[in-house]
Amino acid sequence: MATERVSAGLLMYRFKDGELQVFLAHPGGPYFKKKDEGHWTIPKGEIHAGENLLDTAIREFQEETGIQPAGEFIELGSIRQKGGKLVHGWAFHGNWDESIPITSNTCKLEWPPLSGKFLSFPEIDRAQFFSIRRAREKIKPTQQPFLDRLAGVLKKRDTAGVRT
Repeated sequence: MATERVSAGLLMYRFKDGELQVFLAHPGGPYFKKKDEGHWTIPKGEIHAGENLLDTAIREFQEETGIQPAGEFIELGSIRQKGGKLVHGWAFHGNWDESIPITSNTCKLEWPPLSGKFLSFPEIDRAQFFSIRRAREKIKPTQQPFLDRLAGVLKKRDTAGVRT
C-alpha cells in the first residue's frame, strides 16, 4: 500500500506601495528550465518522519531560499496537487533584498534521462515577489487557494483594524 505524499510550505508576503505581494519560487532543473506560467510554487518540501508540519514548512523554506522565516505564521490550510500530493501551507510577513541571490539546496537527477549520469541541480533556481494578480498567473493552479486564503485573512484583519 502506497503512503500518501505530504509536503508543507510557506508563503511569504509583504506590502509594497500599498499592494499585497507574495514570494514565489521557480523549480530548478532541466524539466522546468523553459516553463514559467503555472509552474511557480510556494517553497515547500516533504515531511520527515515524526516532524511537525509547520517545522517542515520553516525548514524547507530556509533550505530552498536561504531566508530564515520568522514572526507570526498564518495557517492557510491544505490543497491537493494534480499528482495527488497533499500540501499544507502557512503565510508569514517578511521581506527579501532582491539584490541578494537565493541559496537553494540541490537535488541529484539522472540527466539526460537513462544516461546513467547524475547531476546536481538547485531545487529552486529563482524566486521573486509578485502582485496577487500576477502570482495567480505564475503559481501552480492547484496552489491558487493559498493566495485567496491569505488575501481573505488579511482583509478580515484590515477590516478589524489589526495591523499586519
